[in-house]
Amino acid sequence: MTGLSVLAVDDVPPALDELCRLLRESPYVSEVSGAGDPLSALRMIQSGRFDAVFLDISMPGLDGLELASLLAKLSDPPAIVFVTAYEQHAVAAFGIGAVDYLLKPIRAERLADALARINRVLPAAQQPVARQPEAMAALPVETEGRTRYVRRDEVRFAEAHGDYVRLHATSGVHEVRMPISRLEEYWSPAGFVRVHRGYLVALDAVRELRSDSVGGLLAHTDLGDVPVSRRHARDLRDRLLAAARTGQLDRSERRI
Repeated sequence: MTGLSVLAVDDVPPALDELCRLLRESPYVSEVSGAGDPLSALRMIQSGRFDAVFLDISMPGLDGLELASLLAKLSDPPAIVFVTAYEQHAVAAFGIGAVDYLLKPIRAERLADALARINRVLPAAQQPVARQPEAMAALPVETEGRTRYVRRDEVRFAEAHGDYVRLHATSGVHEVRMPISRLEEYWSPAGFVRVHRGYLVALDAVRELRSDSVGGLLAHTDLGDVPVSRRHARDLRDRLLAAARTGQLDRSERRI
C-alpha cells in the first residue's frame, strides 16, 4: 500500500470540499472519497475498504457519534477522526475510540498530526511505508489565517521550541506545531541529522565545523550556527565525511 484510503463525511458541501482538498494534499493520502450524509457514508464503507473516516458530528438523521459507534462494531473498522465546530463532544468521541478530534476550521498542521496518528495505530501491513521517505517534503505553516508550504530543500536546520519546531529556511523562520522527534522521523531519510537534543541540521547545509568560545562544536550554515552536542559530534563528522566521499555535499565547499 502506498497511501491511506480516506472517506470524508460532512453534510455541508463547502466544508466537505475543503476537507477533501486538504486530505488530497497530504503525502500520507492516496485516495479520498466524500459523502454528504451518514447513510451514504455507511453504504460506501460497507461496499469498500477505507483506512480512515473523517466525520462531522452534527448531521441530520444519524449523527457522527452514532455512525462511529456502528463502525466500531465492524470486524475491521476504519480509524475514526472527528471534525466538528463543537468542543463538548470530545469526551464521547474518544470514548468511542476516535484517533483524533479536530476543531473547525481545520488547520493544516492539525490535519497532518491526525494522519500521523492514524499511521501509528494502523497494523504494520497497512501502513503507507512506500511513501514515508518523501513524507512531509513540504510542511504546512499557518500565518495570519493563511497556509503556506515550506519546502524541505529550503530548510537548513530545525530548532525545537516548546511544542513547536522552528524551521530556519531561506524564506525565513517558520514555526510548525510538531515535536522535533517526529520531524526527525520524517526527514532523516532526506539527509537531516540530529546534532543536539533540540536541533536537526541538513547535512548538505553544513559549510564547516568550528569551535565556539567555550570549546563546544558548531555546525556552520549560511543561516547561522547550530550547536553540536558531544554525543553527536562523532556521528556528524562521520556522516559529513561519508557524504563528501559520495558527492552529496554540493551547496559549497566544506571544512570538516
